[in-house]
Amino acid sequence: MMTELKASDGHALDCWMEPAQGDRKGGIVILQEIFGVTDQLKGVAARYAALGYDVAIPALFDRFEKGAVIPFSEGPRGRDMMLASDLETTMKDVDAAVQALKAKGGKVGVIGFCWGGGLAIRAAQILDIAAAVAFYGTRLPQYQIAPLRAPVQGHYGREDSHVPAEMLDAARAYFPEMEVFTYDGAGHAFANDARPADYVEQAAETAHGRAAEFLNSQLAS
Repeated sequence: MMTELKASDGHALDCWMEPAQGDRKGGIVILQEIFGVTDQLKGVAARYAALGYDVAIPALFDRFEKGAVIPFSEGPRGRDMMLASDLETTMKDVDAAVQALKAKGGKVGVIGFCWGGGLAIRAAQILDIAAAVAFYGTRLPQYQIAPLRAPVQGHYGREDSHVPAEMLDAARAYFPEMEVFTYDGAGHAFANDARPADYVEQAAETAHGRAAEFLNSQLAS
């Protein structure tokens, strides 16, 4: 269900909430690609809710356009909104979701995809979270400004034109403690099952399995 959160600066934003099923393990914040809170991301939320996590997906475009969901065919529009965003205020919106889940009890982790993957790394630097997972996180040089305060796991396709090998190598050098997995035959958005041209099922399932194991180990009380 969609609810409303309030960031520390007073900004009100929408946030999709998926309740945990079975024995609750903690909370997970999912950070969007450049397309908003899509049905595909809601499916990812359901996947992790089935593992026992309360899941929140904050609407990070609400500062520009309330309820904006960008079709996958309109990438440039989403990219423009991403480029217009301010990192500091975006992280306030992320933190609003983190705090909403922390209020329910237990530890909170973050999973981000594309733009959100980079934001997940930033969350591990400045927010009170237990762990972060970056699926093909972009804009990596932007985040090479501070050490990680929480464990991070990254998943990247070897054919990702958005994150060339030299960019990923530089990030691994800056964050030597970050666990990174790469996947042959996979490019950008390889875990997005709503984009058939990009989706690589074997890589996606392997990555989600590794992410689930990692988060379970880091969020366990």
